[in-house]
Amino acid sequence: MKIHEYQAKMIFKDFGIPVPEGEVASTPNEAYNIAKRLSKPVVVKAQVLVGGRGKAGGIKFANTPNEAKKVASEVLRMKIKGIKVNKVLVAESIDIENEAYMGIIIDRSKKSPVVMVSSEGGVDIEEVSKKSPEKIIKFYVDPMIGILSHRARELCFKIYDDPKIAIKAGVVLSKLYRCFIESDASLAEINPFVVTKEKDIWALDAKMNIDDNGLYRRPTTAQMRDLSYEIPGEIEARNKGLSYIKLDGNIGCIVNGAGLAMATMDLIKLYGGEPANFLDIGGSSSPTKVTNAMSILLSDKNVKAVFFNIFGGITRCDDVANGIVTSLNKMKVNLPIVIRLTGTNEDKAMEILKKTKLITAFSMAEGAKRAIELAGR
Repeated sequence: MKIHEYQAKMIFKDFGIPVPEGEVASTPNEAYNIAKRLSKPVVVKAQVLVGGRGKAGGIKFANTPNEAKKVASEVLRMKIKGIKVNKVLVAESIDIENEAYMGIIIDRSKKSPVVMVSSEGGVDIEEVSKKSPEKIIKFYVDPMIGILSHRARELCFKIYDDPKIAIKAGVVLSKLYRCFIESDASLAEINPFVVTKEKDIWALDAKMNIDDNGLYRRPTTAQMRDLSYEIPGEIEARNKGLSYIKLDGNIGCIVNGAGLAMATMDLIKLYGGEPANFLDIGGSSSPTKVTNAMSILLSDKNVKAVFFNIFGGITRCDDVANGIVTSLNKMKVNLPIVIRLTGTNEDKAMEILKKTKLITAFSMAEGAKRAIELAGR
């Protein structure tokens, strides 16, 4: 789950990370009132879940409340990468002497968090990685130990010449790691992390992605989800206990098990097709789940054929077949449907499916090829 900058700063503040004072506004008048309360020059920043706000003109400065109202009106009329700006963050403006970067992500190949710092702050870290990879310093954290304070200081001494600043930054980096772990984040980033002429330090920007799997124990964070940025089918699937991600292809996939779902999409790609989605219905043969899955697929106008790929272990194939037949009898489906069922009671399942107009396949490869063929008609 992605959250907005102002929301990430709220979380940062809870962990003692210094962030400039500010509030979010939805109208120019609200921006005016916030700027008036702050009683100092402010920056008005578009709150959208995409990058490139500055280049698009979505970050503007104002010296007075009236200026804040004017620029907020301009930003709230903008679209950035096709996304309408509905909110702006009005925050105190900070005089910057130095910009750096610090961030934490999960490195799946190392199975650990990786802390990254760089003296090249204020720009896209991906660009720095491409052009000057040596300027990004990484430290792989043992998740059982965390990042010890001396390690955080060592990293910051590599990007700051001033020892006092390096020590201050090391404290913030330790807090950022704690924030990352205790928020169930998959990304926590400060870019830029700035030093002022008075040698104060600030997290001028904040970015966080939260692992959906941890939201059940973080109800307050879960409420930060901005549904206006999500695909309706993905929202519906989440509410109905399905794992669904929309893709750009034309072959709808309904599979039980995430690994099998990934293998199914890979096979479709291998034979020249394009999967329309990842959709894992889990280990259930419930007709309701199948009906919900089909409803989500049918809402995608790009889908031209459906491929059911079911492996029956504890779940019996005949139960799944009955579930599919029952659900499809309740719906009007005009798309060709290919079904491959293998595992427990697959013979009984095939007998059930023979009584229908559904197309059966005896292997994943056969099913994938048939679905590709039918989608192309």
